[in-house]
Amino acid sequence: MDPSDRGVTEASTTGPDAEPAPTVRVAAVGDLHCTRTSHGTLEPIFRDAAARADVLVLCGDLTDYGLPEEARILVKELSPVAGLPVLAVLGNHDYESGQHQELRRIFQEAGVHVLDGEPFETHGLGFAGAKGFGGGFGRRTLEPWGEDAAKRFVQEAVQEAMKLESALAKLRTPQRVAVMHYAPILDTVRGEPPEIYPFLGSSRLEEPLNRYGVAAVFHGHAHRGSLQGRTSAGRPVYNVALPLLKLSYPDALPLFVLEIPTRPPVERREGDRRGGARPAEVETPALR
Repeated sequence: MDPSDRGVTEASTTGPDAEPAPTVRVAAVGDLHCTRTSHGTLEPIFRDAAARADVLVLCGDLTDYGLPEEARILVKELSPVAGLPVLAVLGNHDYESGQHQELRRIFQEAGVHVLDGEPFETHGLGFAGAKGFGGGFGRRTLEPWGEDAAKRFVQEAVQEAMKLESALAKLRTPQRVAVMHYAPILDTVRGEPPEIYPFLGSSRLEEPLNRYGVAAVFHGHAHRGSLQGRTSAGRPVYNVALPLLKLSYPDALPLFVLEIPTRPPVERREGDRRGGARPAEVETPALR
C-alpha cells in the first residue's frame, strides 16, 4: 500500500540487504464512546477498516458510560469487520458503570479479543494489551508516598505495567505490538492541558515497551494530544484517539493504518529478554 495514502504509514524494519518481510496492515482507533444514539455512526469507519486492513485494534473507551446496551450497539456497528481479527482493550469510560466484566463478555461473544494482560498472535504478529493507568511522566511521575489513597493510585499503574510486561513476555512472534488506552509517554499527550497530564498516562508503561523492543504502540485517551512520538529507546507510539484523528484528517474517516513487517531487521542489537536481540530502530515516516 502506498504510504502517501491517507492515514497510512509504514514501520520499516528490514535491513538493507534483507528480503522484504511480509507486512500486516493494522488499523487502529480508540475512544469510540459508543452511546445509545450511535446507530449507524461508527459503521463507516469499520467498513473502511475492512477494506484497508488485516487486523483491527480498538484502544479503549469503546462505550461512553460503560453500559451493556452501548456495547451491544457497538457490536452491531462492527459487523463490516466480521472477517477480520479484532483486538481491544477497555478504557476508563468502560468502567464507569461497574459493568466492565459484562462488557468484556458481550464483546468476546461477538468475536472481539479483549486483552487485559493477555497476548494474542495473528498474521505473524504478536499483540499485548492492557488498559494502562495514570500517574504522570518522567520526573513528575507520582510516587507511592504519603496517604494510602496515593499509594493505591500508584499501585494501580504498577499493576497495569506488570500486565503489559507479562503479555509481552508470552509472545513468541518476532515482532510485538502493544495496545493500551492510557499513554505510555508524554509526547503523545502534548496538546492537552498540562494540568491533566498525570491522568492521561504513566511512564511506568514505557519500560516494558523498551525492554521488549516493540514494533509499534497504539493508545488513545488523549483526545487533544499528538499523533505520534517515541519512547526513550526509540519505539514508535501512536495516539489513535478518534477525536484526534478527526482533527488531523478532517476530510476523511478517522482511522489510522500502519503497515508492520512480520520480521525485525537482520542486523539486531543485544537486549531482548527472550534471548534474541531487540529490533533495530524502527524508522517511521511522518503521518500523511
